[in-house]
Amino acid sequence: MDNICLVEDEDKVSSFIKKGLNEHDYHVDVADNAEAALEMILQKDYNLVIMDVMLPGMNGIELCRQVRKHQPQLPVLMLSALGTIDDKVNGLHSGSDDYLVKPFHFNELLARIEALMRRKKLADGDSHILSFGGLKLNTWDKTAEREGKQIALTAKEYSLLELFIKNPAKLLSREYIMEKVWGINFDTGTNMVDVYVNYLRNKIQKGFDKKLIHTVIGMGYILKD
Repeated sequence: MDNICLVEDEDKVSSFIKKGLNEHDYHVDVADNAEAALEMILQKDYNLVIMDVMLPGMNGIELCRQVRKHQPQLPVLMLSALGTIDDKVNGLHSGSDDYLVKPFHFNELLARIEALMRRKKLADGDSHILSFGGLKLNTWDKTAEREGKQIALTAKEYSLLELFIKNPAKLLSREYIMEKVWGINFDTGTNMVDVYVNYLRNKIQKGFDKKLIHTVIGMGYILKD
């Protein structure tokens, strides 16, 4: 099931969209302001963001710019009652992938969502190189390098690095890392995650001035440049 973040401050509109998408097997989380939406997007994996332009506080244009900083590949569909050419161009220039003017027919919204989803899945299928801060990860042959220097990784180290690169600038808790890399519930009595993060740090940061994996004390780890 694909996950969608819907950012809409009008309850009737968000309820209408969520109900319709639920009936088409999409999971929808709703935020009624941009600040709450950005926090959700940084903490959870979404396949698409649908956002209104006119929001309380930070508007949809600025929210889209913030999303692009952290999740450059995440599809964004803007909704707005502002329908002039300048409004559409402004929305697209902020980083949105599509712009739909209110009021709209639900079938048109659904068709645009499906088109964005297809495009994203095709792009994901073609792109087997993940990169961040000079790091490159080849998901086909499971190899890694940093600025041209090959890095030998064990299977778990590779899985850990892949998790970090797929979630740049996102704080990952030890519980989340344990679940995604080892597939088991986190045991507070073990320091397995910390040990493997240190293994990985030694391999990808040794000989380089810039550190990439940072500790957030009491919370977890984050990959940032």
